[in-house]
Amino acid sequence: MGRSTRIRPGDFIFRFMSTGSAVLIMIILAGVALFLIISAIPAIVANWQTDPQLNTGPTAGFPNFWSYVGPLIWGTLWSAAIALLFGAPVGIGIALFISHYAPRRLASILGYLVDLLAAVPSIVFGLWGIIVIRPFLLPLSDWLSANLGWIPLFGGPVTTTGSTILAGALVLAVMILPIITSISREIFLQTPRLHEEAALALGATRWEMIRLSVFPYAKSGIVSATLLGLGRALGETMAIALIISPAILVSVRLITEGQNSQTIAANIALNFPIATTLQRDALIGTGLMLFVISLAVNSIARVIVSGKRGKRKKGKTAPLTPGPLSRVPAGDFASATAIDVVSGPGRVGIIDDEGPTPEEDIEGARY
Repeated sequence: MGRSTRIRPGDFIFRFMSTGSAVLIMIILAGVALFLIISAIPAIVANWQTDPQLNTGPTAGFPNFWSYVGPLIWGTLWSAAIALLFGAPVGIGIALFISHYAPRRLASILGYLVDLLAAVPSIVFGLWGIIVIRPFLLPLSDWLSANLGWIPLFGGPVTTTGSTILAGALVLAVMILPIITSISREIFLQTPRLHEEAALALGATRWEMIRLSVFPYAKSGIVSATLLGLGRALGETMAIALIISPAILVSVRLITEGQNSQTIAANIALNFPIATTLQRDALIGTGLMLFVISLAVNSIARVIVSGKRGKRKKGKTAPLTPGPLSRVPAGDFASATAIDVVSGPGRVGIIDDEGPTPEEDIEGARY
């Protein structure tokens, strides 16, 4: 007969608080979504062409809500995509340098400085973009227009002030660096040391070791870090509002002013104080679209990470093939162990595209 486990008061309190916190998060998220939907419905179903509030002011010139929010969605995604294009490789490179190349003392200093960027307010980044980035990009904008103006990205009248989507995206790229770098660095540091040492023992260079051992192990973490950085770029307000000269239109031009696609967050921040009641409902409706986009991005990140983990657990049955030990000279136990750790045991087992599991490490080391 088993003994009944007595629930202690501390266990009950801890379980209640943890469960309550999880439920509270869901309630808050549902409450935000419900508020946005209820507030946005009047503007979504209204006749924009005949309503006196919607055919004037910041919502004038649009036949309906969807024609108004469509260019804003494009501007939000476009600026975030450019920022991600610039910021993600740099952030991953910094994380790789800190985790595998820099001396320990320098790595700690660089890690602290990168984390410190996350504490800088958005308004400071916006002012930095106005004073430093915009003048800095003016010569580049002139060169791009003169030499590559036939490409739609660099077409149109070149800017004279630097208020371009390119300048805003560069500032956004700097703002998302702390998120991408911090998460990627932690994932790189969690790579099993045995995998790295086995690759180096086989004669791999440092870059080959990183490419074959670190990147496959950290693939899902890199994707998660990148999408979290994308989420930060999607919701940024002040930097974009201060730097670019926007319009509510669909445009891919990077070095023009007055023809930059506006973002949802910046449009709300600029127009909410002067909007009428129905116009504010329309702005809240655009916020609802941003809320949906953010949820979609996070859901995609969750699916990718979950898919990687599921693939890692399930695996596939491998046919019985000669193991890597058969290719090693007799008596060379060090090379045999290193090859077996990197390649995995050559028997019926689990094939893992992202590298061997810890159980396979132990089994490979035995043989």
